[in-house]
Amino acid sequence: AALPRGLTALVGASGAGKSTALHALMALVQPEAGRILVNETPLTALDATDWLRHVAWVPQRPHVFEGTVRDNIALGQSDPPQDEVERAARAAQAHDFIAALPQGYDTPLGERGLGLSGGQVQRLALARALLKPANLVLLDEATAQLDAQTQAQVGAAILALAKERCVILAAHRLSTVLQADHVVVLEAGRVIEQGAPADLLAAGGAFARLVRAHEPAVQEQA
Repeated sequence: AALPRGLTALVGASGAGKSTALHALMALVQPEAGRILVNETPLTALDATDWLRHVAWVPQRPHVFEGTVRDNIALGQSDPPQDEVERAARAAQAHDFIAALPQGYDTPLGERGLGLSGGQVQRLALARALLKPANLVLLDEATAQLDAQTQAQVGAAILALAKERCVILAAHRLSTVLQADHVVVLEAGRVIEQGAPADLLAAGGAFARLVRAHEPAVQEQA
């Protein structure tokens, strides 16, 4: 069965466990207690390689591999049509800078992605995730290196993606978080609060305090 659609945001101070939670969902680490269930089936009962075929992952510091821009977006896919590659790049706000490169999508990139900024590399990685036919999309601070305008555009792309797939986002920035379907507040590796953003704001607890502390940043990104 398909995973439910929608955006779940993981929030909390640095070191609260957001990245660890995402790693656990990829079966890269095992929880010390409790179980992770996928449609009522324990994750430990699933074949890890098969499970990861259903997961798209954008880490904090994505890697650029040797090959063309197109190769980097289509990584792991068997020769997808160019129009699908471009559609993913446009959704990730990457098409315009790719089109401006010397050879466009055929521009070769080195192991370190020489010539690309951190924000451009992140958008390549987001396009890679958008192209992969995965039910579950995990984003770890996926817009951290983008300027405010591009971050807002990519945030809109993430929200659009969440209408079609199950998206789990670990973030410090709250502008997209406030539009999430579900928020999970982490503190020292534990869930201390969860629910719809409006409900958590009305409750006046940990999430409400977090939003108040970031209100100027939220307004700047609005």
